[in-house]
Amino acid sequence: MFACSECGKHFKEKSHLSTHERIHKDERPFSCLECEKSFTWKSSLMHHLRSHTGEKPFSCSECGNCFTTHSNLLMHQRLHTGGKSFTALSNFLKHQRSHTGEKPFSCSECGKCFAYNSSLAEHQRIHTGEKPYSCSNCGKCFTTQSNLLRHQRTYTGEKPFSCPECKKCFSQKSNLNKHLRSHTGDKPLSCSECGKCYTQKSDLVKHLRTHTGEKPYSCPECGKCFSQKSRLTEHLRTHTGEKPYSCSECGKCFSQKSRLTEHLRIHTGERPFLCPKCGKCFSQKSCLRNHVRTHAVEKPYSCSECGRCFAQRSTLVYHLKTHRGEKPFSCPECKKCYSHKSHLMEHLRTHTPGPS
Repeated sequence: MFACSECGKHFKEKSHLSTHERIHKDERPFSCLECEKSFTWKSSLMHHLRSHTGEKPFSCSECGNCFTTHSNLLMHQRLHTGGKSFTALSNFLKHQRSHTGEKPFSCSECGKCFAYNSSLAEHQRIHTGEKPYSCSNCGKCFTTQSNLLRHQRTYTGEKPFSCPECKKCFSQKSNLNKHLRSHTGDKPLSCSECGKCYTQKSDLVKHLRTHTGEKPYSCPECGKCFSQKSRLTEHLRTHTGEKPYSCSECGKCFSQKSRLTEHLRIHTGERPFLCPKCGKCFSQKSCLRNHVRTHAVEKPYSCSECGRCFAQRSTLVYHLKTHRGEKPFSCPECKKCYSHKSHLMEHLRTHTPGPS
């Protein structure tokens, strides 16, 4: 028997020991003539060469394709895998589990089972807290190499997943899959309460809160709660005074993007909200809503003094001044006061000299 001086493993033949010792010496005597990549074992080189030749000898089909060994053919005859091909036997065996549902690797902590040993190893890091893959840019650590690669794209800007329809690119495959639904119109996620459908899980989760009334995001300043994180972010600006959205025309700033959008219509003259009754257009949806009431019989705002009803709250407020005797609008020339601004504007004309 021949023993390895590094790990103590025994071999019947000296040639087997010599082959084994390459692991410890990191010897790679077998190199690829195409790309000069080197390998410890000749079998590994043979597998690698198929990446250049395109050869896939372990074919998984039901139509009598050939295999390199009789045992593989017998294995194939027992389990049909739909014609998928593999460059290595190990990959072929792993693939078969997708059809058999076999999960031979179980977690000793929680009992969860996996089809592949590598999947079990990744899962066990949840229990151990191990994060062996670290980012060379910021030092952040990850449990899997795939998560590290996904993170590193935030630095490289790489977007390897492109849409076949519009060629838009994405850094993550999951984002591409979500985007593809914008072309197909597919909305696979439906609300169990009302049946409304969504393309993304995050949108469905937000919608469900309209049924449950859940408001998981609370303001640390005043304790007010919100159903969406974006609403909390907007609300926090009322405490900080932050106004990150500025108008490119006049420089006026706003705490919410929607407010900036409304403001920009002052400059563009855009009036996208159309009254279905008379065709009159408005720059804001709230203005259209108030206007529509002028066509309706409904007048929900009533005066507590005289009972008179109004379609708009602003009109009621305007009317109440006649009962309260409020006159907040004063003339800068003679100090005479008025309850309504329009009355003050009429009065100011008496101070303006007319044409001679």
